[in-house]
Amino acid sequence: MTNINIKIEELIDSKAPDFQIAKVIKKEIKEYLNSLDEIFKNSSGKDFLVKHTKKIDSFIKVIYKYLLRKHFGSYMPMSSYIPVNVIALGSYGREQLCVYSDIDIMLLYEDVSGFNIQPILEEFVLLAWDSGLKLGSRVHNIANLAQEVQTDITIKTSILESRFIYGSKHLWFKFEHTLSKIRKHNRKEFVEEKIAEHKARLLKTPLNMQPNIKDGYGGMRESNMLFWMANIAFGVTNTKQLCRTIFSDEEYKKYAIAVEYIFKVRTALHLIAKKKLDIVTFDRLPELSDWLGFCDTSRYVKERQCMEKILLSLHTIHHFSVIVTKKITRKYIYDLTNFTKLKEHRIEKNIFYYDNKIYTSFQRKPKKLNLFLKELVSLPVGVKYFDSSYVYYASNTILPSKLNDATKALLVAILHKENLYPLMKLLYNSSLLVELIPTMKMIINQPQFDGYHKHPVDIHSVKTLYHLQNIQDPFLQVMYEKLNQNQKFVLRLASFFHDCGKGRGKDHHVVGQNLFKKFAKSLKISDENITLASTLIRYHNMMSKIATTEDIYAQETILAFTGLIQTHEALKLLYILTYADICSVDEKFYKSSTASLLKELYLQSIPAFNNKELLQISTRRVAKENTIKKNKLFIESSRLMQKKILHIESNQMYLKYKAEDIIKIAKRAKNAINWDYTISNKERLSIKITRAVPLNLGYLLGKMQFLNIVSMGIYKLFDDKKFFEITFNERLDEDDLPFVEEIITDSFDMSRDIKLKKPTILKEEIFIDCNHTKSLALMKINTKDQKGLFSYIAKTFDDFDVEINSAKIQSIRGKANDLFLISRDSHFCDNKEKILELITKQ
Repeated sequence: MTNINIKIEELIDSKAPDFQIAKVIKKEIKEYLNSLDEIFKNSSGKDFLVKHTKKIDSFIKVIYKYLLRKHFGSYMPMSSYIPVNVIALGSYGREQLCVYSDIDIMLLYEDVSGFNIQPILEEFVLLAWDSGLKLGSRVHNIANLAQEVQTDITIKTSILESRFIYGSKHLWFKFEHTLSKIRKHNRKEFVEEKIAEHKARLLKTPLNMQPNIKDGYGGMRESNMLFWMANIAFGVTNTKQLCRTIFSDEEYKKYAIAVEYIFKVRTALHLIAKKKLDIVTFDRLPELSDWLGFCDTSRYVKERQCMEKILLSLHTIHHFSVIVTKKITRKYIYDLTNFTKLKEHRIEKNIFYYDNKIYTSFQRKPKKLNLFLKELVSLPVGVKYFDSSYVYYASNTILPSKLNDATKALLVAILHKENLYPLMKLLYNSSLLVELIPTMKMIINQPQFDGYHKHPVDIHSVKTLYHLQNIQDPFLQVMYEKLNQNQKFVLRLASFFHDCGKGRGKDHHVVGQNLFKKFAKSLKISDENITLASTLIRYHNMMSKIATTEDIYAQETILAFTGLIQTHEALKLLYILTYADICSVDEKFYKSSTASLLKELYLQSIPAFNNKELLQISTRRVAKENTIKKNKLFIESSRLMQKKILHIESNQMYLKYKAEDIIKIAKRAKNAINWDYTISNKERLSIKITRAVPLNLGYLLGKMQFLNIVSMGIYKLFDDKKFFEITFNERLDEDDLPFVEEIITDSFDMSRDIKLKKPTILKEEIFIDCNHTKSLALMKINTKDQKGLFSYIAKTFDDFDVEINSAKIQSIRGKANDLFLISRDSHFCDNKEKILELITKQ
């Protein structure tokens, strides 16, 4: 600052106007601000803020000293004899001034007749603004200060954080005496107003995935609140001064580290944005992560690491501030009548239960883990809340080196409690959750950057239990009440553990299912309950996805969905879980349209469980699809090809072929423009045809009836393409294969006809179900195997323009067992009697 002082002296000597003085100071300030990026690399957190505060102090002093030189000239007295103080307030007073925060000051004066103070004060404010300092100023006469403070809690709050910058030491001593009176005046009223203000602020800015690190949950305002209460109650100038009286050194150390990190984050945000910014937005997070020294690792990207540490710090600040503030302020806000009420509602020594809330003493000695868990199990089922005194007591629980069987049994008992939400929230707030359930370790403070979830995974999981316990949808509420106790227990398990697989680099549905199974087995939960709960965890967002993106009136959609869930019981539980999961993201997301879609999907799915055969087929298809997804050929395929493979219409193909064969058939079909075929003639003749245009199947089989068909399959693929595989009972001479190729080629001429001998089939050997599914009819034939049997049936179908969706033709021990799935839109059911008349014996 020497150079600037010299320049200002030169300007004073040349009688330069104020704007030239301001210009010099402004240039110096700008050069300093431009250097802050580099300074941050070597000094961050509170150290940076203190240095920055002191630097701003120096600019304030330069401006004030210049004005004294200007007004007093060569007759300037010592600063202590001029009745003016420049005092820092707010974050500036706490030496926590961030780069682009307002610089709050108070110009305090005493009205002395020998001084003309007012012009100096007015010019100071104008010159500071002209110099580029974003000043927030208030001017007070010390004679009126105490009275003015009584009328405005904001002024009182600011003054509590006062710090002397420059001016009269005599006046400062007077101010400290006045401040002591101000601090003691109406303490109860001040405390109550600040607590109410603080609660309203937290309701307005709760913790979410873009946290407000100043005004939000765990932000700097919570730290400030703690200081204000400590200052009012004990007159301390630093919260640390209460160590070993209100809290331990270890407790304060964790808190101080968290505050230090939030200081660092806020400074970096300001420097990155080049403006005041207190919200960690998704667009700033990548750069913020770099500034704070995070790098991508094999497991976690830098943004996740950064946000995880931010969330941890905010939690630490919040819980420490809440508990210590309660300890400090209870003597001011405690109603003596409440003590009588608590005594009347004591349920055990040191445990009080009043208005659905549990209280205890801050001085209560902690228990060992098992004794503490027994206490939780014994609490009334109506408990909804825990006072901060009980949270503090729980957080000091004495932990064993290893969980024993008794601990696990107690945990199971807690999981069986109807009011599980407040209990799990208590365990979470007291940091006992991970100690009891190590499976949840990876989701603690884990951010979610999907643009959908508002909360980190741990909070989302706990909130899911809340919405399970507080169902607002009338239809689901009735459904939940009708569940038995065991079903509710399973639903609580699935709700709490549904996202436990997140943060491990793989599909969290599968990982979560496996983690839950392992943990549940260690708790000796029954196999039936583990199976049901793990199914819910595996498919916890499937119902929402299908309801909002699929045709829920298509039977294929319903069968695919119910094939995953397998039982009506699981469907009911999944429906309720889906509700709780959506509401825990945001209650606004569960709109009437969403509720209507989910309810309709539920109602459409119920009948599927009455058709066990279709349900079993659907379940087997799902299993095959999961195998296909892991196949290397599938993984290497394009996204479009993968989609086509998984949308093959024929379930029969999924049941018969291996995963790799299905992929190869699908890829070959995609490249087939009109038709494609292959002939195999090793042990027996086999023909494989993929067609995109109509195939004259009756003609093909009629021309090939010199051989007996052993098996045949017809499978509907995608894009109106079908795959045929026909296997005959013997091989041909190689010289005859060109004749077979000619027959295949001719079979794509739909005008060709052939006369076929009518087989012998009895009416009772045919079973027809026109309501097999919404889109398919079924026909089964169990009769004597005979040459030309299927060729005759195929030709009859061709004559009536009946489309075979899929077919399974088998001849075993002289018996033909044929299954046809036929499109209901292809006139089969309309002409059922005529077709039966043509193919059966008269």
